[in-house]
Amino acid sequence: MSNAKMIQSDISSVLTRQEMAEIDHELEHIPYKSGAAIDALKIVQAGRGWVSDESLQAIAKYLDMSSEELEGVATFYNLIYRRPVGEKVILFCDSVSCWIGGCDSIKQTISDTLGVDYGETTDDNRYTLLPVPCLGACDRAPVMMVGDDLITHLDDNKISEIFSSNKSGVQS
Repeated sequence: MSNAKMIQSDISSVLTRQEMAEIDHELEHIPYKSGAAIDALKIVQAGRGWVSDESLQAIAKYLDMSSEELEGVATFYNLIYRRPVGEKVILFCDSVSCWIGGCDSIKQTISDTLGVDYGETTDDNRYTLLPVPCLGACDRAPVMMVGDDLITHLDDNKISEIFSSNKSGVQS
């Protein structure tokens, strides 16, 4: 087996045909394969919830990049998860605006309610709590995102309401 076929075989044993097809679609619009790095990471993460080391190495090979280069992209972009995360990721803003609005107290309420700190996932695998430097809603601070839902004007009572129910959705 030629080296190129062996590399392709290694890649296809990790990446699905659908993932490779979606990456190929992105490559049609980009002059250099490495320009699709973030998109490729997002494609793999969308189906798996996170990007494992094995997946990262396969993506790097597919894009003719070194694993180190792609790791740099993955760790710089804070919405690429390099470890397993819960069903919903809580992106908790700790910017200056949110800090002035009392985010330290609110974060403590979240930690006490869910039993997790930054970087941790609840025992039921429902939530992972992550800090972010800004969510772009400073005029409505303090804010957080739970999954795709932006929740603004946070206070301790609102946190209790959001996480006290076992509903699958989040009230904003």
